[in-house]
Amino acid sequence: MPRIAIIIGSTRPGRKGEAVGKWAYDIAQKRSDAEFELVDVAEFNLPVLDEMMPPALHQYSHEHTKVWSAKIASFDGFVFVTPEYNHSTSAALKNAIDFLHGEWSNKAAGFIGYGATMGSRAVEHLRQIMASLHVATVRAQVGLSMFTDFEAFSVFKPGVGQEKYVNEMLDQVIGWSGALQVLRKAE
Repeated sequence: MPRIAIIIGSTRPGRKGEAVGKWAYDIAQKRSDAEFELVDVAEFNLPVLDEMMPPALHQYSHEHTKVWSAKIASFDGFVFVTPEYNHSTSAALKNAIDFLHGEWSNKAAGFIGYGATMGSRAVEHLRQIMASLHVATVRAQVGLSMFTDFEAFSVFKPGVGQEKYVNEMLDQVIGWSGALQVLRKAE
């Protein structure tokens, strides 16, 4: 059974990502076709990238990198929950991604973006980043608007149809995670 991480990509005080991530995780828990885990970047306390060697060499010297590496390596696919900050993803999520290389490769990823434009520009940047890491990104994605899915721009109250979009995205992430298993086994 594929293991899928739902990664909360914001570490900002007062962030909305935690509520969004937990909501997506609760939806995922109703499924029986994969095992899901909520992974919060904030809990890993990663500093700004501090490894001497390029991540592609997998020669990590710091314990925080080794812990992060083991966590990400244990999954077959990912759902990134990302805010949109200044037309891109959060610096914390980008930094966490940059710590690793092979741990991401030949896996699938889906996206849940949130913000004034439903996180669409953050997701587009993440798609480019994932492509360079050999991650297959799925077409279905979830966009949450600060205008319609958050009461007074703060309390997360997703629209009625949003759960359907989460499940469509999860269908694709799970499917592609299984399809890419052949490549992961060949490594």
